[in-house]
Amino acid sequence: MLRQVIKREIRLLGSRPMWLVGMTLVPLVMAFFFLSILSGGLPKKVPAAIVDLDHSQMSRQITRSLNATELVDINMAAESFNEAMDAVQRGEVFGFFVIPADFERDAVGGRGPTLTFYSNLTYYVPGTMVFKGFKTLGVTTSGRVAQTNLVSMGAPQNMAEVLIQPMTIQTHPLRNPWLNYSYYLSTSFLPGILELMIFILTVWAIAHEIKTGTSREWLATARGDIWTAIIGKLAPQTVVFTVVGLGINALMYNYHHFPLNGPLWHMVLAMFLFVIACQGFATFICCVLPNLRLALSVCSLTGILAFSIAAFSFPVENMYGGVAIFSYLLPVRYYFEIYIGQALNGIPLYYSRYYYAALLVFPILAMLAAPLLRKAARRPVYVP
Repeated sequence: MLRQVIKREIRLLGSRPMWLVGMTLVPLVMAFFFLSILSGGLPKKVPAAIVDLDHSQMSRQITRSLNATELVDINMAAESFNEAMDAVQRGEVFGFFVIPADFERDAVGGRGPTLTFYSNLTYYVPGTMVFKGFKTLGVTTSGRVAQTNLVSMGAPQNMAEVLIQPMTIQTHPLRNPWLNYSYYLSTSFLPGILELMIFILTVWAIAHEIKTGTSREWLATARGDIWTAIIGKLAPQTVVFTVVGLGINALMYNYHHFPLNGPLWHMVLAMFLFVIACQGFATFICCVLPNLRLALSVCSLTGILAFSIAAFSFPVENMYGGVAIFSYLLPVRYYFEIYIGQALNGIPLYYSRYYYAALLVFPILAMLAAPLLRKAARRPVYVP
């Protein structure tokens, strides 16, 4: 009975190229895209401009210092603010640094000149990198000028250094000392893309049977048992999506050497449960809304919003309460928590048990709602 349903589903999967493209090509292409574009880990040498209105020895030193940083590449020397702003608007540079006229004279005279910098945050990552590089140099230059003024006023060199920087700060980033963007961007975006494809194809596989009126045949193949019908229909997709997910993990952990501080099988188990959880979520939507258009709309919208509300880039604790609750309704949220605990931090499996259990809740809810789907499958009604 179950075998017959699986054979029927395999024939359906092989009848349309859409299944092969959606289940394998799209996730793998996106994986290669993200992992290759972020292979450097951190964007470096972002194009920027300098507007030197002073043309002094100190201003040239600032320009050389800016160009020596790993974040900024001064590839344009503008003669005015308007010229530099035009370059930003044309996309040639992502920011510019302005050194005012008489900067060296005012700095030596203790008159407190102002250094100004502009960054284009329309492009968030390069704009942020330029802002960070400019700000670091601005603070360093300010301290150097203040130190020079103190020494010229008679303060000893060592005392001037202590007054400028009374405390030495040592920074030790935990678990990601390389500050590699890909270690949290790829590990959140790629499961999110996989989740979206699972949502869409699971809904299509189930609700399309009702739309075309073949749900009676599907149910008859399972001898009227809706649980057998669902398991048999989704089993081939489960295998394919799990293999694709494990392939993405292999690219990250084996080829690109992402941190894996726990046993590999912890993430293998998490990927398998993640695929089942996504299928359970989509099946539950089909049970509640046995309409192809509505179910696809709900799952597509939910899958897209997962990139925002699953707390990849903004903590749940700081979200509005009415929004934060939705992050706990998405399977990818729990998978990401498992990644943080098991792969990144390497904590014992015991402390991630609730996240593994949460992934099992989604297929359980789908099976509890299955009688609603059986009713719709017995009497399929096409609603455009």
